[in-house]
Amino acid sequence: MKHHSLIFLTGFSGSGKSTIGPLLANSLGFEFIDLDKQIELAAGKSINRIFTEDGEPFFRNLELKTLEGLVSRKDLIVSLGGGVLENDRCFSMIRQHGTLVYLKSSPEILTIRLQHKTDRPLLKSEEGDKLTREEIELKIAALLAKREPRYQKADLVILTDSKKIGTTVEELTRRIERHVRRAARNSKKEK
Repeated sequence: MKHHSLIFLTGFSGSGKSTIGPLLANSLGFEFIDLDKQIELAAGKSINRIFTEDGEPFFRNLELKTLEGLVSRKDLIVSLGGGVLENDRCFSMIRQHGTLVYLKSSPEILTIRLQHKTDRPLLKSEEGDKLTREEIELKIAALLAKREPRYQKADLVILTDSKKIGTTVEELTRRIERHVRRAARNSKKEK
């Protein structure tokens, strides 16, 4: 059953999920959970270490299991990892149980935000070396092209490139409240 007060934030790494999520949760009076941080707590190690020591398939399984523990909750904002929607089971679970919000950013802006980060496993070379700015932008553009079809299936899409965080949170709060009210009216009509 779909809980309209269960909000999933998706978007590429650096799109603002971890920054906007807690502010949005506060604005709506919801709890905030970062899915990656939940996985790190459960595993007792960083996402980087999980990728390095156990591999991506192991990490994606942990992601699915952690998500399964959240989908029955209400009044909750969940920040999703950038690649979680690539898993068909995760994607259908999210669509079935909550409202999906896509925080959209361009490859250029994401590169600026991410180029100095060292904790993003997907933005390193095969050997684990730091990439150049151009290599980072190309890798982001390629990953974004692969993920965009799922991102675009979100219930709400909001561009985060050139807006102040406060403006984005205010706009999201209004749009989510309208979406929840509309969904509640529609479910009453169906009964």
